[in-house]
Amino acid sequence: MRTSRLAAALVAVLALILTGCGSGAATATAGDTRTITDMNGRTVEVPATVSRVVTLGAVPVINSFLFALGEGEVIVNGLPDFARNPRWKYQYVFAPQIEQQPVTQSADRQPSTEKILDLKPDVVLTMHKEDAEPLERLGLKVVTLKWRDPEDVTKVVDLLGQVLDQPERARAYTGYFDRSRRQIADALAAVPAADRTSALYLSHKAMTRPHLIAEWWITQAGGRSVTEGSEQESLKLNIEQILAWNPQVIFVSSSAEITAVIEDPRLAGVAAVQNKRVYATPIAAHLWGNRTSEQPLTVLWAAKQLYPDQLAGLDLAGEVSRFYSEIYKTELDNAQVDEILAGL
Repeated sequence: MRTSRLAAALVAVLALILTGCGSGAATATAGDTRTITDMNGRTVEVPATVSRVVTLGAVPVINSFLFALGEGEVIVNGLPDFARNPRWKYQYVFAPQIEQQPVTQSADRQPSTEKILDLKPDVVLTMHKEDAEPLERLGLKVVTLKWRDPEDVTKVVDLLGQVLDQPERARAYTGYFDRSRRQIADALAAVPAADRTSALYLSHKAMTRPHLIAEWWITQAGGRSVTEGSEQESLKLNIEQILAWNPQVIFVSSSAEITAVIEDPRLAGVAAVQNKRVYATPIAAHLWGNRTSEQPLTVLWAAKQLYPDQLAGLDLAGEVSRFYSEIYKTELDNAQVDEILAGL
C-alpha cells in the first residue's frame, strides 16, 4: 500500500516537474534572441520579435528601408528637424505615428540618449558605426547599416529582413528591384551605346552632381552620365564643364531647380535647356535621385524621361501605385501618385 502511495506521489511530482519544464520552455521561446551580423561585420543579438525601432542619422533613408518591408509601424521616433518640412510629408503617409514622436538626435545628428532610452527600442538602426558602441554601453541593441555601392540597397533590405524576421518581404523587394532593371534593359537593348541619351544629375544651387548614386541609376535607366567615372560622393562642377558636356537631359531635385536651370543665361546653349528636357526627380519616402529604397522606381522613371518613345507603353503611374501597395503596403490614390511623380 505504501509502495502504491509512494508511486502515486512520484507520478504527481514528475507531472509537476514536467509541467514546469513545459512552461519554462514556452517562456524561453518567447524570450529567444536571434544573432545577426550587421553591415560592418558586428555580431548583434536582437529579440525574436522586434516591434520598436529607433532610426538615427539619415532617418528618412533608413525609414524608407523599413517601409520597403511593410514595417513602418515599428518606428518609434519622429523625423529630425531637417526633415520636418512639407517635402517629407509622405513619411507620415507611410508611418503616420511618427508625426507625434520625439526627435532623437540633435541638429548635428548626435544621438539624444535619454530620449532614445525613454522610447525603449528593441533595436536601434544607424549608418554611423561610431555611434554603436556608446549606445550599446547603455544596454541598447544597435545594428549598423552601410550603403556605399549601389547594389547595397538590396543588402540593407535583406539584413533588415533578418532583423525583423521578414525574409519573404525582403525577397519580394529584391525580386521587384531585379525585375524593374531587367524590364528597362530588355526594352532598350537595341539602342547602340553611341546613341544613348546623355544626362546630368545637377544641383544648380550648389553647382554639384550631388550624389554618386546618380551614376548608377542613370546607367541602369539606359542613359550615359556625363560625369561617369567620378568617384566623389558630391562632385563639384562649373558652367564650362556643363557646356562642354552638353547633356541632352538634366535631372534636378525640385521644380524650383528646373526654373533656375532654364532661366540661367549661362546654360542657354545646353541641349537639355534648349529642348526643355530638365526634370525634377520625384520625392515620396525620400528623393528618388538620392539613396532610397525607392531606387527601382527611380530607374523606371528616369528611363521614361530619357526614352519617351521607346517606353511609351510603360505605365509609370501604375508601377508607382503597385510598388507602394505591394512593397510598402500602403495604398495611394491617383492624386497622390500624380503629386509624387510631379516632384516638388
